[in-house]
Amino acid sequence: MVSELINKYLWLLQTLIEAGDFGLSLGEICRKFEARFDSPYSRRTFNNHRAAIEEVFGIGIACNRSRNRYYIPYGEEALDNDASVGWLINTFTVNSLLTLGRERLSGRVSVEEIPSGQKHLTTIMQAMQDGKELEIAYRKYSSEPSAQPERLHIQPFAVKEHEKRWYLVGFCRERARKASAPNSDTTAWRVYGLDRISSIQVTDIRFKMPRDFDVDRLFYNSYGIYFPKAGQKAVTIRFRTTATEANYIRDLPLHRSQQEERTRDGEVIFKLRVIPNDNLIMEFCKHGDRIEVLEPAEVRSAVTEALRSAWERYSPADDPGRERRQDF
Repeated sequence: MVSELINKYLWLLQTLIEAGDFGLSLGEICRKFEARFDSPYSRRTFNNHRAAIEEVFGIGIACNRSRNRYYIPYGEEALDNDASVGWLINTFTVNSLLTLGRERLSGRVSVEEIPSGQKHLTTIMQAMQDGKELEIAYRKYSSEPSAQPERLHIQPFAVKEHEKRWYLVGFCRERARKASAPNSDTTAWRVYGLDRISSIQVTDIRFKMPRDFDVDRLFYNSYGIYFPKAGQKAVTIRFRTTATEANYIRDLPLHRSQQEERTRDGEVIFKLRVIPNDNLIMEFCKHGDRIEVLEPAEVRSAVTEALRSAWERYSPADDPGRERRQDF
């Protein structure tokens, strides 16, 4: 299984990074491997894994011949140079600890269930690497319960994680045929939640990646998984928070462009440079009275309207100022 091999590659990387510059002998590596995976680890298998790690992740495992110890030169710096590799290793380490924790510390480790469709990740990433289209059965959240899933053919350009869900970013051939605008290639780009994919298979149809494609650059001015619409441009959004809430927002920034402007009278003012969308408005509302959007006026108004709508739902039925909403 590809996923099992990736797990072993990541385990070997993490093990050698933790060992530091002094490294580990082959015997020490083998004993650690056997204790973790309950299977023997030969020199040949180790050398195969070592070569694969350099090919897949671009990280070389060196050997100090005078001491016969293996190590990763400047291990932490190697991860810093490739954020995606560092993320994979960190995620693997956490997942491994949680798995072992559930086995050995029953009743003492609790994690949230994340319905992110992770079972499709291996298939999608394999198709991305091979440059092959995917055929998926997809059902939107807005679809009628009795509706059949759509059968779509997707060129998988990238995967993106946001708020405990994984998304597939790609070009849809069915949408391209329906698009009437001259720039149909753009309108046929779509984002699909992996948890809404009921079936998936790799086809034999090959595709070419757009030149210089970069998913982070594509969403650079966006919030969440919204594509920028034609003509949309980022705006500067300023908001103030309580001093306590500011601590949370510093640790978990709302957007990569977030900057702290100033602190005054126990309040902190932040600013973002981003294209406003529904997800961002919901994020501001989630913080309740601990955040106040100052500008621009249209974003402040959107947050105000969303909060007013929520208040109307909860206000007493006999409140004369309340217009009862019936659109649940």
